[in-house]
Amino acid sequence: MIKCLAIDDEPLALQLLADNISRIPFLELVDSADDAFAANVIMQEKPVDLIFVDIQMPGITGLQFIQSLVKKPMVIIVTAYKQYALDGFALDVVDYLMKPVSLDRFMKACNKARELYELKQSAEQGSLSNHDYMFVNVGYSLMKINFAEITYIEGLKDYIQIHRSTSPKAVIVRMSMKDIENNLPANFHRIHRSYIVNTSKITAIRKNSVFIDDKELPVSDSFKSVINKLLRLP
Repeated sequence: MIKCLAIDDEPLALQLLADNISRIPFLELVDSADDAFAANVIMQEKPVDLIFVDIQMPGITGLQFIQSLVKKPMVIIVTAYKQYALDGFALDVVDYLMKPVSLDRFMKACNKARELYELKQSAEQGSLSNHDYMFVNVGYSLMKINFAEITYIEGLKDYIQIHRSTSPKAVIVRMSMKDIENNLPANFHRIHRSYIVNTSKITAIRKNSVFIDDKELPVSDSFKSVINKLLRLP
């Protein structure tokens, strides 16, 4: 079941939204809120996979609320204002629904959310990794990453940066180093708490560091055995 939160400052609209959610068999409405502040409290206390949110609300608008979220669930905007559609999709929302929303249009949006939810679940379980590539969650889509193009991976708290030889821009993914490590082939090795390298991309080795072209990466003492293995040292 996809756990949902409905947010709208109009009681009638909120009730209609709750009624539509109850008609979709794979959705579960965990709570409702009439403003962004109440919604934020609910999301801290209950797991939420999908939020339905209006735009024009007192205090904080729906768009501002979406932007404020650090750990962002899937979002479907339900509003009477079509002029914010581009702003909404720039925030990677699943869909943008115009009031009044017909049930078939509502169901179409929910089916899109379910497809994305199932893909994300599969990716988190590692079932979308293959021998040559894997899929990672980037925004509200799954991005294909070829293992051969990865040079190194950098850990940043709750996120990782995947650096590739094919692009100067790193791919930022909300994932732990342990989770990504479990999905990598044998030529990838952890050399530091914050770094995993593709050993086939290493161009030089020093006592406490490795180089990938002109990029120097530190090797911590606890992972020096990896470097010794590369150098065929005991």
